[in-house]
Amino acid sequence: MFMTQLESAVAGIVTKEMSVVAEKERMDKEVLRSLVAEGKVVIPCNKLHTSISPEGIGKRLRTKVNVNLGTSKDVTDYYSEIEKVNRAIRLGAEAIMDLSTHGDTRIFRRKLIETSPVMIGTVPIYDSVIHHQKDLGELTAQDFLDTIRLHAEDGVDFITIHSGITRKTIDQIKNHKRLLNIVSRGGSLVFAWMSMTGHENPFYEYFDEILKICKEYDVTLSLGDACRPGCLADATDVCQIEELVRLGELAKRAKQYGVQAMIEGPGHVPLNQIQTNMEIQESLCGGAPFYVLGPLVTDIAPGYDHITAAIGGAVAGMHGASFLCYVTPAEHLALPNADDVKDGIMAFKIAAHAADIARGIPHARDIDDKMARARQVLDWEQQYACAIDPERARAIRESRAPEEDHSDTCSMCGKFCAVRSMNKALQEEYIDIL
Repeated sequence: MFMTQLESAVAGIVTKEMSVVAEKERMDKEVLRSLVAEGKVVIPCNKLHTSISPEGIGKRLRTKVNVNLGTSKDVTDYYSEIEKVNRAIRLGAEAIMDLSTHGDTRIFRRKLIETSPVMIGTVPIYDSVIHHQKDLGELTAQDFLDTIRLHAEDGVDFITIHSGITRKTIDQIKNHKRLLNIVSRGGSLVFAWMSMTGHENPFYEYFDEILKICKEYDVTLSLGDACRPGCLADATDVCQIEELVRLGELAKRAKQYGVQAMIEGPGHVPLNQIQTNMEIQESLCGGAPFYVLGPLVTDIAPGYDHITAAIGGAVAGMHGASFLCYVTPAEHLALPNADDVKDGIMAFKIAAHAADIARGIPHARDIDDKMARARQVLDWEQQYACAIDPERARAIRESRAPEEDHSDTCSMCGKFCAVRSMNKALQEEYIDIL
């Protein structure tokens, strides 16, 4: 009889996926199993995704990075998207979310799952319109459930569903006068569907049916925050927190049913509110892994939002977020191209690593200490080897190389290099500057 990762952990069974994750994390298998059993770690791994190299998300584990990709009506180029996927994996992304909203989405999704060693996530409500060839208001609750099953059958490891908003949210949004209302794409579609049909949110009303599908394939639920703040003015307001309460309740129900769940979080949040947001989530959601978009710490940097988001991501990770959804320079502006994808991944790999060091994750700082030792002896090849982006580091230095008589330094300081001067001084050598 098939058991999910969560059911196995509760039963005291260490699965082969748990063994792989424990080895990657340098963690005792039993410790990991207990964290999975408690719902504090998830291992998104659909039983049909045979090409996956499993990763864990949650307490005491390295902070993971997700990359959003996919086609849109304005840009439908499957080859380009696959190239972005391959590049993202090479750059160290642990997960890919396919957010395609146009074209034959199933071909792209199946190709991803067939070849990808990383976790694959989707947002089934996007695909419901495409798959059923119905406009939003014509879709039924059963249509949404059928799409979820389709994605599970295709091998998707985790799905985002916006189960936390209800018809009550419609009144909240109208009464509390948010500056940016709902900016979650999936959340806005659910809100619009409820408004047009008069029905309750199907992802909330039929949550038990969704759990049955997820349990059958071991699909992890990513409980989406429809009311995540889209600007600093809306951060940590009634709508956001009320939804978070409900997401915590749903995560508990999922756990009781044997389905893994994580919680999605903000959004746009002032720097001084990030820790509070993480602590509230921890309290309300029973320690379930927290998956955050950024958060972005200012609203005024289009073109540079990978930086505003990485700042927030590092702080969120330091205070408990387990999974960072990358943001690219194209955020708020356009579908990201290959260069945008790289910039976003690099920013968030740095943020995740910084968070791991701050949290004291075992061995997280090893590579930093190795880099410091290489710098101390001016070993440039070793520095490149330690760099998060060796190609870029090498290209920058070699494009502005120092003169031959001080080639062991860089062109910033030349013979004024502090490391060079200190090494010579400590070895009682003559220090030439001119």
